[in-house]
Amino acid sequence: MIKLTSFAGKKVAVFGLGASGRVSAEALIAGGAAVAAWDDQPASRDKAAAQGLPLVDLSVTDLKGFDSLVLAPGVPLTHPQPHWIVSKAREAGVEIIGDIELFCRERRAIAPKSPFVAITGTNGKSTTTALIAHLFATFGYRVEIGGNIGTPILSLSPPAPEIVHVIECSSFQIDLAPTLDPWVGVLLNVTPDHLDRHGTMQNYAAIKERLVARADVAVVAIDDAVTLAVAERLRERRKPGTSVSVTRPQIEDGIILDGTRLVRRVQGRSLTIADLAGIPSLRGTHNGQNAAAAVAALGTHGFHLDLVTKGLETFPGLPHRLEEIGHRGKVLFINDSKATNADAAEKALLSLDDIYWIVGGRAKEGGIVPLRPLFSKVVKAYLVGEASDLFASTIGDAIPYEFCGTLDVAVDRATHDAERAATDAPIVLLSPACASFDQFPDFEKRGDRFRELVVAKLAEQPMA
Repeated sequence: MIKLTSFAGKKVAVFGLGASGRVSAEALIAGGAAVAAWDDQPASRDKAAAQGLPLVDLSVTDLKGFDSLVLAPGVPLTHPQPHWIVSKAREAGVEIIGDIELFCRERRAIAPKSPFVAITGTNGKSTTTALIAHLFATFGYRVEIGGNIGTPILSLSPPAPEIVHVIECSSFQIDLAPTLDPWVGVLLNVTPDHLDRHGTMQNYAAIKERLVARADVAVVAIDDAVTLAVAERLRERRKPGTSVSVTRPQIEDGIILDGTRLVRRVQGRSLTIADLAGIPSLRGTHNGQNAAAAVAALGTHGFHLDLVTKGLETFPGLPHRLEEIGHRGKVLFINDSKATNADAAEKALLSLDDIYWIVGGRAKEGGIVPLRPLFSKVVKAYLVGEASDLFASTIGDAIPYEFCGTLDVAVDRATHDAERAATDAPIVLLSPACASFDQFPDFEKRGDRFRELVVAKLAEQPMA
């Protein structure tokens, strides 16, 4: 845990006592701050009390005299309307910050030059975060990974010159980190998301831009209009950095994807970094963007091609993201449960062929209509969950489909059909394009169940 010595003697309110909120309160207390912790939910307060955190009902507490309010990222800051604690803090003139900001202030106080890589983007940030951490570890660094990827940042070791902190940042976290200033900032892409919390696309994009605006070095993927504009603004400011792209092979300087090869462009000349072909964890163009950004984040280490290639080839990937479970005979099973909308499922369909597609759950707006151009890559669809009727209507007579209801039935039917396929490499793919909440508490539990079912299949004798 990081003791927040930079807050010693200060009076701090902490609101939102999930995992990151509880760690924030502990880190503040350990650093010498006076903390008043609270949450709207009794269950969260009970967990905090069990850890010995000082609970104070902030709804009836005058916030004047407090130095800061540390807010959990899940608590609305601006939209659809500010939470009552936000309004109360603003009326009292109290700054509102989050745990990423706490880390940044402590880093500046105790180890301002320590390696700190921050990653954001609408899609791909978890894979890129994990890959950057893996690559630095391949080069022999001690690496700590956290943030939005799952481990609260303040539960990591304190900033130090010998430790590389690799931190995934959501837009909610960036919005609570006004002085976010990483050593390397990585911006992958910006497409409409979380507009219920940020109000407009313009506001959402501006929040994402903050992560690279104050970074010592900015890595920006320039494959959408928003990020291209960000890169141009940074270039006008002469901000050091690297552009990466999977759609603009003509760029003079940066890292591009040429087919399956990562290529560094230097004043128009090309140097092959590595070939991603045959690396299952980096399958697909979207992972080409992730890999290009990760190599760029290495800085000069990215020119040590043997170690870069070793790091890319040994990257295990993340669960539930095009995760290869294994083969049963000629059939490959892939868990892409993280694909909770059509945009995410599109990445899987673009990356694969001869697909026996398990799809469905609780539909998102637009359903799978955007995926129609890719139906030709699917041999048959196996419909599960609430979206079954809607998706059947969308599919129509484009491809065969079957109503399966539940995941276990879908795995059985898809395995049966794939084993009898005339082709050599059929794939049973779970890429639901839906939320999981009709049958599972989250996409992880859905993916875990798929893995359990597949592992049981692998233990059986495949069809002769």
